[in-house]
Amino acid sequence: HHAPLKHLHHIPCYPFHSSHPHLFLFMKVLFIQLLSSLLTILLSASGKTECRLSSLPPWSHKVLAGGCSRAFAQAVFYPVDALRTLAQTRDGRTLADVGTGALIKGCGQTSSFALFTGAFQFGIYGVVQPKYGPLIASACGAAGSCLVSVPQEVLKQRLVTGVYKNFREAVQKIYSSEGVLGFYSAWKPTVSRNVPFVIATFSSREVLQRKIIEFKERNEEKKGQMKLSSGDNLLIGISSALVAGLATQPIDVIKTRMMTQAASNAAPYKSAFDCASSIIRTESWRKLYSGFGQRAVYMGGLWGITFTLEPVLTSYLRNKRDAQ
Repeated sequence: HHAPLKHLHHIPCYPFHSSHPHLFLFMKVLFIQLLSSLLTILLSASGKTECRLSSLPPWSHKVLAGGCSRAFAQAVFYPVDALRTLAQTRDGRTLADVGTGALIKGCGQTSSFALFTGAFQFGIYGVVQPKYGPLIASACGAAGSCLVSVPQEVLKQRLVTGVYKNFREAVQKIYSSEGVLGFYSAWKPTVSRNVPFVIATFSSREVLQRKIIEFKERNEEKKGQMKLSSGDNLLIGISSALVAGLATQPIDVIKTRMMTQAASNAAPYKSAFDCASSIIRTESWRKLYSGFGQRAVYMGGLWGITFTLEPVLTSYLRNKRDAQ
């Protein structure tokens, strides 16, 4: 078993740590600022402390808007993601094996993690993008959100596959047997999936937004005045997620297999490479795309809703700030 983790900053969620020390330091400071701002806004919303939106930096609006959008979208499509997880398990589990209750088991608790996942992704992207561009910004957003998204995935997938009966049992048993590092099992394939997925999703979003606006301006002759509708953003979100999902599906399967090994009686995989080679050798390469249909529905819906709600909520917060 892994020894318990003493300090959160030791979790290696940043693949560019050694090669970009200054950027890594910037990310750590930004991460703390994002967390502080999100907690301040949430406490203000709950009435436990007074906070004027006008006193917060502009990027903090994206923190709250991105977090709320992501949490809502993930809760709505949680059952679809549960079906994707079952389709990717090593022993091919079905609802008949785990019961229909698995479709919503842990939905509330694990979806709440998405509030922070979305907050870090959109917040970091909004701050980093003007200085470093969309590629580095989306990579930083994906890497920063790993502190939350990896434990979320571990808990969600072990609950869905029936390894644990409920959320409390999952947390207690993982911590008692593996320490804090147990919540970061299979972090390498998860980061390897999340970073290229988010890069592809946010980069595709930028391109599609620009192309749609250019198309509208050509046809309506209103240069600089065209805005994207909610329908446009929904289409952009679905399209971006499908492109990214197709490219990262094999990594997603490997990640699921590594995280849910406790649900199988087979000998555990030694590493992500061993997992991939074993699947190809014993089950065929097609298994690396198992669950793609379910994941396409889940990711298309998740990012479609997220990219639709985020600009609406951001605009609402900015208007409220201006009115103060």
